[in-house]
Amino acid sequence: MRFFFFHLMSWPFLPADFEKNYDSAWVWCPNTLFDPEKGGELYNAYIDTLVYAEEIGFDGVCVNEHHQNAYGLMPSPNLIGAILARQTKHCKIAVIGNALPLYNPPTRVAEEFAMLDCISGGRLIAGLVVGGGPEYFSYGINPTYAREMFREAHDLILRAWTEPGPFRYFSKHYKLNYVNPWPLPIQKPHPEIWIPGVGSLETMEFVAKRRYSYMGIPYFHIDVFKRTFEQFREACGREGYEPEPNQMGWAVPVYVAETDEQARREFEPSLWYFTRKLLLGLDITPPGYTSVKSALSILKNQDKFLYAQENWDQIEKGVFAIVGSPATVRDKMIYYQQQLGVGNILTGCQIGSLSHEQTHRSMKLFADEVMPYVRQAQEASVRP
Repeated sequence: MRFFFFHLMSWPFLPADFEKNYDSAWVWCPNTLFDPEKGGELYNAYIDTLVYAEEIGFDGVCVNEHHQNAYGLMPSPNLIGAILARQTKHCKIAVIGNALPLYNPPTRVAEEFAMLDCISGGRLIAGLVVGGGPEYFSYGINPTYAREMFREAHDLILRAWTEPGPFRYFSKHYKLNYVNPWPLPIQKPHPEIWIPGVGSLETMEFVAKRRYSYMGIPYFHIDVFKRTFEQFREACGREGYEPEPNQMGWAVPVYVAETDEQARREFEPSLWYFTRKLLLGLDITPPGYTSVKSALSILKNQDKFLYAQENWDQIEKGVFAIVGSPATVRDKMIYYQQQLGVGNILTGCQIGSLSHEQTHRSMKLFADEVMPYVRQAQEASVRP
């Protein structure tokens, strides 16, 4: 059982009437709404929070990549990862991840991830992602080729890490006469690899075949997670094995306060800020970005996504967030961890407009009053 602190580094200062005047926080969101002075303060405070996560006992921290939007201010999570590699000593640093089709050539990912692994002493978790649909628009990349570019880039990176160079690599989208990266990662044959997904069977089969770890993307109804992880287990079964719990990860916003009432009072405004403003426009899916089967699955689950929820009762029943006193959060976390059978829990402890002070108080309560009990319950459930 491993607990990670997952940070989006969102912009918490959008106008109160943002959703009335703008179509999306992802595309067509003018950068005049970004204040560099406040941005500098945010980056440093967010980094301090990630370092604090190690101090209070989290097993790892997670950062991710997004471009030209207010949802996530990390166009280069590797820069943040490099800072964390120096300012932390023990925790895993999960970059989930680099959007491979946005890198040309993808050897850049192999090199930078190897640097992070070396600097951190072998603590990198390498997240490899296709990237969000809106970012193919903002980067001017043909989404029709997203999946095959991802697979070719993945193969190139794995060869760069495991096959002595120099060698040549020729594929449909990448033609390199010289592949010979310096440095190479400490972890052999390569760092642990995580690949997130929203339920695409193709992604699950890709992950299962290579025995990577599948991370369920957050903000879906708990029933979607149950179905997704069951499908992943079936995909692993077709490959002839049963996945370990650490091959599966559940990402969920968490907030802890002294009482249930206080927790909801402090957290709910930030959740609706995130839902109504920062998720606005995320459903932009360009033609060709997914297979027909996956596109139909996405359409089928739209009412199960956080953005479609209208009241707190729906949030609680769908377990879109776990919010409450230490006892409440502990009981819910134990119950749903056992329901899902996951070994990695990615806690989105700072979401929307939640203040740094509120975040730190919640993190400390979670680390002291929740994590130990969930670990004990998980160990007891697998003990022969």
